Amino acid sequence: MYLEKIKDVLDEMGKVVVGQDKLLNRLLIGLFTGGHVLLEGVPGLAKTLTINSLAKVLHLDFRRIQFTPDLLPADLIGTMIYKPKIGDYEVKKGPIFSNIILADEVNRSPAKVQSALLEAMQEKQVTIGDETYQLDRPFVVLATQNPVEQEGTYPLPEAQIDRFMMKVYVDYLNKQEELEVMRRMSDISYEYQIKPILNKEDIFAIREKVNNVNISDTLERYIIELVFATRRPLEYNLKEEARYIQFGVSPRATIYLNRAAKALAFLEGRDYVLPEDIKELAPDIMNHRILLNYEAEADGVRTLSIIESILSKVAIG
Repeated sequence: MYLEKIKDVLDEMGKVVVGQDKLLNRLLIGLFTGGHVLLEGVPGLAKTLTINSLAKVLHLDFRRIQFTPDLLPADLIGTMIYKPKIGDYEVKKGPIFSNIILADEVNRSPAKVQSALLEAMQEKQVTIGDETYQLDRPFVVLATQNPVEQEGTYPLPEAQIDRFMMKVYVDYLNKQEELEVMRRMSDISYEYQIKPILNKEDIFAIREKVNNVNISDTLERYIIELVFATRRPLEYNLKEEARYIQFGVSPRATIYLNRAAKALAFLEGRDYVLPEDIKELAPDIMNHRILLNYEAEADGVRTLSIIESILSKVAIG
């Protein structure tokens, strides 16, 4: 039943978003596991449109926050406002009090704003004045950042980047997909109203189904081996890679790789995880957690190539 609804979600979004199948898949994995997703790509690749469209097929509260250098924490979480009529302060909640948050160009705001977002992402709560407020469930942050323009940006702290389940690189469309985009958007009157399909109860039920997907002891140990290969590459005969890795992935990579593999198996109609599920998701879950040194930067070594080497050399079982 739920797989049929998910198919309807993809069909409905396909009427607005062309291509980007991987992006849609990763956003659904984040939604169904409670994981936040960071999207990186040049402007114009439909990152914002995709997230907006996803929010519309869900019966959930949605807010888009455009991050700018002058944004304040109060603009995000809310603040205390003095009410002369009652002679006291009243809490004015900010846009963070929603189920899905689109943090657009999240790297354009300074540390205080990022810190406020960090508490919400990790603790599912915010503090206004002396009071702490729980956020509604589900709560998922879907953020975008532009890797091209660096002026006026603030690199995300490693602690905050680690809170994102996945960092997904969004690439250009192929020729046929771009042709379809051109034909649609050249029609000035083109507009499609997306129908809501999934509600909160559906999402929590799907999360339970994902949680019940089986993963064997062998594959659980395989995840551990992949994680430790980033921390102790020499023990895995990764001599070349060891020259470039400054820090390996955190324990969150272990947890998220397990959860995401289960969600991917569920989306493909299986109740068990395959090694291919883990291999497919490892780049998205590890690429922002492996820190390379200056030598890697000088030699033009990319994190994804390091992950490919690890996947090719670490054996299963």
